[in-house]
Amino acid sequence: MRGRLFAVLIALVMLVATVMPATAVTYGEPDGNAHPYVGLVVFYDADGKATHRCTGTLLSPTVFLTAGHCTYQAAGARVYFDPTVVRSKTNYPYYGGVTGTPYTYEGYDEFATFPNTGDVGVVVLDEPVYMDTYGVLADVGALDALATQRGRDGYATFTVVGYGLQSVKPALSAELTRYRGTVSLVNLRNALTDGYNLQHTGDPGQGNGGSGGTCFGDSGGPVFLGNSNVIVAVTSFGLNANCAGVGFGYRVDTAAAQNFILDFLQQ
Repeated sequence: MRGRLFAVLIALVMLVATVMPATAVTYGEPDGNAHPYVGLVVFYDADGKATHRCTGTLLSPTVFLTAGHCTYQAAGARVYFDPTVVRSKTNYPYYGGVTGTPYTYEGYDEFATFPNTGDVGVVVLDEPVYMDTYGVLADVGALDALATQRGRDGYATFTVVGYGLQSVKPALSAELTRYRGTVSLVNLRNALTDGYNLQHTGDPGQGNGGSGGTCFGDSGGPVFLGNSNVIVAVTSFGLNANCAGVGFGYRVDTAAAQNFILDFLQQ
């Protein structure tokens, strides 16, 4: 029994070693103006050089929710809400957007305490962006009732939205366009989730019940409950470099995550 358990632990360690931040909605469709409060965010270092980009959701005129691995160690940010963002030769947008300051949840540790990664961050915008509708945080514990359910036959479906890659192989496709897709619940209580992450389907056509998935650049983007604007998780990581198979979101329906986010919303 001990030998079998050791083998399982070794397999888990090897699997966790392949965990990587997520990057765009694959096999999805252009979002247009369906989710105008979902934006592309570019992060900058202390010298003002663009370093990476992610996705996020506006929760109020000035509070933009994204992933902790996106905001971590970033000195500044600029957020764009256009369905398609114009980019320069460096692959980053070169005009427009709203500047802001990134903040990372104190529990984020670069995935060292996996699966409780604390992968949530916010950007506080320097100028308010007013919209008719914003993203809304799910109630604390909203996903707990689904812990033992599988996403089949339309049950427990989610909408993922992001500006990430549309494909890696056979060809790299990296439009700066907001895409959306529909995914289904896989698990909330396995070794990769354990109550902290949401595991959902992806890579449609492989018998997993999805019509879209997440990839590089989608990180921080919302996982909406059904077709609503209620956010249950932020896109966090995948298990391979080809954006194939299942995806994972860090849950924001927990008291710890919401205490961090609400500190900014209440200011």
